Amino acid sequence: MIGSRRRSRSSTNVWPGYVDALSALLMLVIFVLMVYVVSQLYLSQTLSDRNSQLVRLNARLDQLSELLGLEKDKTAAMEDQMASLQNQYSDSLARNDELVGQLESTREQLMQQTATADAQSERLAGMEQTLKDKDQMSASQQAMILRLSNQIASLQGQLRKIAAALKLQKNLTAEKESELNKVSQRLNTLLAERVNQLEQYQSEFFARLRNILAGNDNIRVVGDRFLLPSELLFASGSADLGADGKRELDKLAGVLLDVVGKIPDDVDWILRVDGHTDIIPINTPKFPSNWELSTARAVAVVRYLAAQGVPEKRMVAAGFGEFFPVAEGTSPEALQKNRRIELKLTDR
Repeated sequence: MIGSRRRSRSSTNVWPGYVDALSALLMLVIFVLMVYVVSQLYLSQTLSDRNSQLVRLNARLDQLSELLGLEKDKTAAMEDQMASLQNQYSDSLARNDELVGQLESTREQLMQQTATADAQSERLAGMEQTLKDKDQMSASQQAMILRLSNQIASLQGQLRKIAAALKLQKNLTAEKESELNKVSQRLNTLLAERVNQLEQYQSEFFARLRNILAGNDNIRVVGDRFLLPSELLFASGSADLGADGKRELDKLAGVLLDVVGKIPDDVDWILRVDGHTDIIPINTPKFPSNWELSTARAVAVVRYLAAQGVPEKRMVAAGFGEFFPVAEGTSPEALQKNRRIELKLTDR
């Protein structure tokens, strides 16, 4: 009986110790599981916030890239910063994965090695330090995001200033274009007036010269030009003025000087003298072709008129050779009509 009582007491006294040990072990396991769950929740929330911030930052950077075509260098720098931030984020994800792995490993070790509570406590302390480092890294990233946001705001302010300057420049350009249109209209009006004045003097010159030269049947009028036959002015194959030609040119110079004396100085007029030949070619040392002969005859007329007082800067001489006939065919009459000097009073 005594032995039975002793065994009963011994059995009764052992179970409370086991119960206490199991309770302590269960509380330790529950504590570890709570730390794991809290860590997972904290890490998930941190990653979610960081993803949201990165999404917003990417959206703002894309909008700024579309608006600032001229800010390529700054945009490139911001993209580099974003790449650095994304690299840091990737590193953070890697560290998170590593931390999760460490937590999984710790949980397994806690279940397998319940007797090593002190060692597990040291691991938990290391995990807490890792979480603190994680918080510090997140604060650094947030500071970088804040700097990028400030840079974005600054660039947007510069964009607004540029837009205002462009609007002001556009208004100034519109005003200048309006002024230029007004000036152009005034110049066109003045030009039209000068053209009308020149046409009046052309008409007077044409009428007076036609009256003076009316007695010469060889001189023809075609449109607004006087056609003088080369035989009236020059010998065959020559560019030297004859006596009869000089007398006709004296009449022309007198009428021209009388008319041009009335033309205002701001009317830019010229007397055009064109030399023409027939289609029969010439080939002499002095005149290798009809071009040289027609040009020399036009220059001879201009020089003679200049000697009579007609301003040299108001005359032009040109030679057309045989390429612009007024009569078709090779008959003597056609050849005679094509050998001519044409005179025209026109504007430059």
